Amino acid sequence: MSELRILLHENLNSEFISAVLSNPRDREKASKIKVRPLLNKGRLVFQIETFKNNQAFHENLSDGEALERLLEHMQNMRQMQLETKSCSCAVLVSKKGKVTVKRKPRKHAAEQKPLTHNRQKRYILEEGVPVPFLMDLGVMTPEGKVVHARFDKFRQINRFLEFIEDVLPELPGDRELMILDFGCGKSYLTFAMYYYLHELKGYDIRVVGLDLKSEVIRRCNELSEKYGYEKLTFLEGNIADYAGTDAADMVVTLHACDTATDFALARAVSWNAKVILSVPCCQHELNRQIENEVLAPVLGYGLIRERMAALVTDALRARYLEGEGYQVQILEFIDMEHTPKNILIRAVKTGKRNDNRNQIKACEEFLHVSPALGRLLDKKGDI
Repeated sequence: MSELRILLHENLNSEFISAVLSNPRDREKASKIKVRPLLNKGRLVFQIETFKNNQAFHENLSDGEALERLLEHMQNMRQMQLETKSCSCAVLVSKKGKVTVKRKPRKHAAEQKPLTHNRQKRYILEEGVPVPFLMDLGVMTPEGKVVHARFDKFRQINRFLEFIEDVLPELPGDRELMILDFGCGKSYLTFAMYYYLHELKGYDIRVVGLDLKSEVIRRCNELSEKYGYEKLTFLEGNIADYAGTDAADMVVTLHACDTATDFALARAVSWNAKVILSVPCCQHELNRQIENEVLAPVLGYGLIRERMAALVTDALRARYLEGEGYQVQILEFIDMEHTPKNILIRAVKTGKRNDNRNQIKACEEFLHVSPALGRLLDKKGDI
């Protein structure tokens, strides 16, 4: 790690902009590390943000302390992207521990963000930069200004892209990626995903959006053709009947109603999808089934019953995916003040199966429920 030590020693100073450590060997230690400079009582420090078990931990360190901490973290990480005002550096660590550093000088000095704790929120799609699909979808003006009444949608789109940004190290970058979006609707997020991955990040991707509304599909295909998005297509059809591929790298299902989410998750598992992003909606199935004498006093209230059934549905979905070899997180998609349907299930294929079926069955028997996803996985996609 001597070359990495030299790199950090040279760049942990006032020229430093940011660093991201990713692609961990052991996710239990940390899934990702972010570093940024701060002014703390007039003194330059480096804030290290460590993401672990769906939590973020912060520490502010001097340049020497930060150097040692980052070297320690790089024992577990395979990648580091370091940005300074004058250069961009990519660090790769092989399985045998060999460190490769690629430096790319900047033609023009990069702008450094204010070194304070109270920074303005940075969005992946920045306000002030016109984005064609956001203009046509009524989110942004031709000048790049976000329409005030659609700012929640703008935040939601950027939040979704942050979830994708986190899993980019899990996706292969040396071939075309196949991405399926089930229940795409008006496709705000589908267009955002294509724009971010292909236009901004340069990935070779093919995206298929699927929905039952023919008029919506027609309009989305018109926009895709207008923007020249050759590998973004939209099809009319049902999730359960889709047979257009036998493999996928990423499966997205946003607000697919009730058991349509389960069909999408089961398909994703059968295709051995590396990444699954799911925002469930309208979990009616378990609401009809759930019964328990001990819980009867609270299940008697319709609203409470509905919310409990929804939470149990999504928790069991996550556990079933863990049993299929996925590492699963249940995350807040957008603030609860905007919608109660704010849970996102993010699953990354690791191949490490959690032998949890007995626990799942015990829970289902206790609540007298039989979720669709469990039945689909038991019968390999056929109820």
